[in-house]
Amino acid sequence: MSSTQVDTVSDGEPGPGRGGPPAPHGGEGYQRGLGARQIQMIAIGGAIGTGLFLGAGKAISKAGPSLILAYAIAGLVIFFIMRALGELLMYRPVSGSFSEYAREFIGPFAGFVTGWTYWLFWVVTGITEVTAAAQYMTYWFDVPQWVSALLFTIILYGANLISVKIFGELEFWFSMVKVTAIVGMILICVGILTLGFSDAGDTATVAHLWNQGGFFPEGIGGTLMTLQIVMFAFLAVELVGVTAGESKDPEKTLPKAINTVPWRIAVFYVGALVMILSVVPWTEFQPGISPFVAAFEKMGLGVGAAIVNFVVLTAALSSCNSGMYSTGRMLRDLALNGQGPKFFTRLTRRGTPLAGTTFSAALMMVGVWINYQWPGEAFNYVVSFATISGMWAWVMILVCQIRYRAKADRGELPVSSFRAPGAPFTSWFALLFLALVVVMMGIDPDTRISLYCAPLWAAILLVSYRALRARDPQNAAFAKR
Repeated sequence: MSSTQVDTVSDGEPGPGRGGPPAPHGGEGYQRGLGARQIQMIAIGGAIGTGLFLGAGKAISKAGPSLILAYAIAGLVIFFIMRALGELLMYRPVSGSFSEYAREFIGPFAGFVTGWTYWLFWVVTGITEVTAAAQYMTYWFDVPQWVSALLFTIILYGANLISVKIFGELEFWFSMVKVTAIVGMILICVGILTLGFSDAGDTATVAHLWNQGGFFPEGIGGTLMTLQIVMFAFLAVELVGVTAGESKDPEKTLPKAINTVPWRIAVFYVGALVMILSVVPWTEFQPGISPFVAAFEKMGLGVGAAIVNFVVLTAALSSCNSGMYSTGRMLRDLALNGQGPKFFTRLTRRGTPLAGTTFSAALMMVGVWINYQWPGEAFNYVVSFATISGMWAWVMILVCQIRYRAKADRGELPVSSFRAPGAPFTSWFALLFLALVVVMMGIDPDTRISLYCAPLWAAILLVSYRALRARDPQNAAFAKR
């Protein structure tokens, strides 16, 4: 066994994550090729995607400046979720962490549902991101959206066949581009507000935050109706949990990455929106158009708009790339536990789950068809379903953390070295907030379709689980621990 591999086990034999004793450091045959620098940028970049760059345009038109408050409150909830995840990760850092924890603290069916739902979330998110990327391409080229979507899907699939070290390096630079661009945009806006340069210099003022109909121009109800878009923007922050099995030093890198959540949200969401909405009144933004690109155009900085469009294109491709990475790992975790086809367990010589990644990429091709059929509505069609499926992972993280903390406090399990402050009360608060988001999704006719799809997906999972259990009733994956 090389120094970059741990816990390698042959297919079909009991081992970590397959009903055997839990592995202290995960791995399960993966290469530990992700260093601290890469984990940090994956964590930062995971929170910066189309939800901010593209979805914020629709949210601004619905809520006005009050969207800033929505992001701040939702960001606090995300921090509670990430600290709950951090506590679980330091108790037992394993790949496929969400489904593993659900399996241990709730039951085998919960692990089955969580694993497959998180996989579906990333497939749908991949479709969302490649759709956004195709929309960004129309800024420069008059090409059909489906052509760009097809090209990007093929390129990213190829990139995910490379070793995890190369994946981490690509994500590092993708994230670096996004972070640099947002910080640069904030500094430009500060310069406009203080020095008055550009076409927006004469009108830019922080008073735009309350002079255009007030801070809540559409009322509290309008702000609440944006929660689905806001939460979609934060989806993928939990991706650091999936990297646990391939991190070189998870006990150090993961807590450090999680603790960056508050300043990430403060700078990249709250800070960026405060600057944009101070320079350009919220009434001038439109749904479906990136507020960052629109802001630079309003400033008369055409080159800046083109640069930002490139950055948001990078953000979308980065998120889709992360989606392909995680789907292959989740499918392999399910297969290792007997809750998915066995051929998903096999790794390439470079330690990548080829079968799972290929299957997921093939399904992401549905996004190409969606872009061909409905190029104008493709993004909105998939965002709401991605949100509801992604939030399921958050719910499982919180419920598992509550149950783990109770067992640890009773001395039944070792105490985590990275305990969530304020838990379990903060976890219960986060669960109530997520419930509010679901309620608002049910009220909004644009997002209600996702709630219609959820019971259908649940029925498919229930039938599949019972069929697998009936075929192999002795499998430890279907027995409560």
